[in-house]
Amino acid sequence: MSNKKVILVTGASSGIGYQTAEQLAKEGHTVYGAARRVNAMKPLEIFGVTPVRLDITDEASIKEALNLIIGKENRIDVLVNNAGYGSYGVVEDVTIEEAKMQFEVNIFGLARLTQLVLPYMRQQKSGRIINVGSMGGRLTSYFGAWYHATKYALEAFSDGLRMEVADFGIDVSIIEPGGIKTDWGFIAADKLAESAKGGAYEAAATKAAEGMRKQYSGNMMSNPKVISNAISKAVNSRRPKTRYLVGMGAKPLVFLHAILPDRWFDAIMKRAS
Repeated sequence: MSNKKVILVTGASSGIGYQTAEQLAKEGHTVYGAARRVNAMKPLEIFGVTPVRLDITDEASIKEALNLIIGKENRIDVLVNNAGYGSYGVVEDVTIEEAKMQFEVNIFGLARLTQLVLPYMRQQKSGRIINVGSMGGRLTSYFGAWYHATKYALEAFSDGLRMEVADFGIDVSIIEPGGIKTDWGFIAADKLAESAKGGAYEAAATKAAEGMRKQYSGNMMSNPKVISNAISKAVNSRRPKTRYLVGMGAKPLVFLHAILPDRWFDAIMKRAS
């Protein structure tokens, strides 16, 4: 792969995706930022990013965006699968429709885009797939069962994919962020509190939601640049790592999860909420 790469970043309308698209463009790469909200990506044009409309749950939208990129560049070197969302809620209270939607965005949409990109990378005999997961793919927090299920699935998907495509010169990395200062925590907290209203878990869920809001309102969370830096390393390294565990609390929490008995770790996570 040449130093200047053609890169598609999904979920580029805010947060980690926005920061990543900006940083990679500043590094001299040809970057396409993709999301449903094209207007939110307009400011990225000043850095050379090309905004593209893409709904990760709509195959026609995925194909249209990819055809546009291939039509202009005749190749795609890097796919950064960043689009996703986190909806917290009690297992008993979250509807199966809502749970399915979280899997649709975080796993199945990502997988379909990956399927459509891979033939071009195989033809090139080079490419990189960078999946933005979470430390939540290696441990579980209070009231996050459905969200964590999608992130655990992404870990397995990335590991399996990496083995399959290695012989074609394609690398697969997964980014595992810890606590990052974005709107994610507030959205997850609101979903948790809303879904638990009037139910058996309302008191505990409301308390946990308040705790999440406090955590994300403080100064302890890492800047999204920590994640965009990790993605940049995965893009530019001659031999990228398979995993990048970065951000507030990620390494110590994953370590504690590995060494502590399950019930001890459960108690820590509940107390931290």
